Amino acid sequence: MSGAKVELETDRCVASGQCVVAAGQVFDQDDDGIAVLLAERPAPEHLDDVREAVAVCPAAAIRLLER
Repeated sequence: MSGAKVELETDRCVASGQCVVAAGQVFDQDDDGIAVLLAERPAPEHLDDVREAVAVCPAAAIRLLER
């Protein structure tokens, strides 16, 4: 685990699925396509993928807080 923490604002999610494509180990989608956070504190090897998910999210619904 890393010191980084992922925050997901599901009410802002537009169900594009880009987070799942970028970081499928950290995000999934529910039956309506809304993002689901699988790992609030992702492993260090997944941080680059999470950064990509933050960058490609069209709703800016994801934040990565790094210490």
